[in-house]
Amino acid sequence: MGLRQENLKIVGKLCVIALGMFAFGYALVPIYRHICDALGINVLAVSETRIPGAARLPANTQVDLTRTITVEFDTNVRGPWNFKPAVRSLQVHPGELTTVMYEFQNIQNRSMAAQAIPSYAPKQSAAHFNKLECFCFTQYTLAAGEKKEWPVAFVIDPRLPKDVHTITLSYTFFEVGGKTPPAPESAALAPAASAQGGA
Repeated sequence: MGLRQENLKIVGKLCVIALGMFAFGYALVPIYRHICDALGINVLAVSETRIPGAARLPANTQVDLTRTITVEFDTNVRGPWNFKPAVRSLQVHPGELTTVMYEFQNIQNRSMAAQAIPSYAPKQSAAHFNKLECFCFTQYTLAAGEKKEWPVAFVIDPRLPKDVHTITLSYTFFEVGGKTPPAPESAALAPAASAQGGA
């Protein structure tokens, strides 16, 4: 009989622990909400911001508003087609999400497969230029005369060295199947991009 009573005690303790765990899990959402409100985050999901009357997202604290970086967009082609960015340069703050559209058109009378490779100037900026969406390193097939637009979404890491004020993002677009051309030299990029940006 003693063993049966001890087993019942253990089962009772396990039931209490299981109920406690369930109650804690159930209470996590309101606890999380209170913590987020106290810290000023106050959004559990982006979808909540789309509900009419819902509070707006607080300003992104990762954006460094004290700095402005000039980003220049340079394009090089290896073949008979058109390839250009929608804008030649932009002023952005480190930490700010920015999107730039690129336009590509196959002006030949035949289909072609092509892809782009990026390069950066100055070289140390490459580690701080974070692309969230990019067409680079992907092969695309375009019919004769076909035109496409592709976005490049990027964020510049706020840890970018303070002495870097201008970054040049350069793409070289080439036809797949031939010899892959080398990316432009970073040293030669900056003057060429600046000349295009001023044009």
